[in-house]
Amino acid sequence: MSDSDDKLETVRWGPDGLVPVVTSEVGGEVLTLAYLDREALRKSMETGYAHYFSRTKNRIRMKGETSGNVQHIIKIMTDCDDDAVLFVVEQKGDACHKGRKTCFHKELGGELEEREGGIDYSLQILKELEALIGERKKEPVEGSYTCKLFESGMEKIYKKTGEELIEVLIAREREDIIYESADLLYHLLVLLAYNDIELAEVMEQLNQRRKG
Repeated sequence: MSDSDDKLETVRWGPDGLVPVVTSEVGGEVLTLAYLDREALRKSMETGYAHYFSRTKNRIRMKGETSGNVQHIIKIMTDCDDDAVLFVVEQKGDACHKGRKTCFHKELGGELEEREGGIDYSLQILKELEALIGERKKEPVEGSYTCKLFESGMEKIYKKTGEELIEVLIAREREDIIYESADLLYHLLVLLAYNDIELAEVMEQLNQRRKG
């Protein structure tokens, strides 16, 4: 029996051979609730990408197999009774098939109202920017500022990030602080990408500190 088979047997499967799985992002936001059978969990463990058992279609599907909104698994956990599973993932794009970040976007009885001038705390914009920076690193585009930074090397990237930090510190007006902070976040993402560090790893570090 393989190691993955041993782990599968620690789960308390339901009479129908399924177990519920809650999927959340590294930062803790709950994305969806789905179900697993043994093969779906095995595929998830072996590939590192979330696979679910669709009760309506009676088949296993990889999340994002058609939309491209895949879920890269950071860790898999079970609850205290071993009868529910938790996927902690890095979500690409939207988790909900209705074009929402999370499937839990409704109050009981209706849709959540969008706040006027509401702020998106999902980090989706940062993740999309991170993905774009990663693409520029792998496939340079002529005239791209990001590509020029990568071509200039570590010293230039680090120097530019430091300069942007100073710009934030000396800014006094609210709008200037916002503008310079955006520049800093962009250059920090470039610095992370240069070192092959994912934003999810930084978020996990923050998560660990919060727990501590």
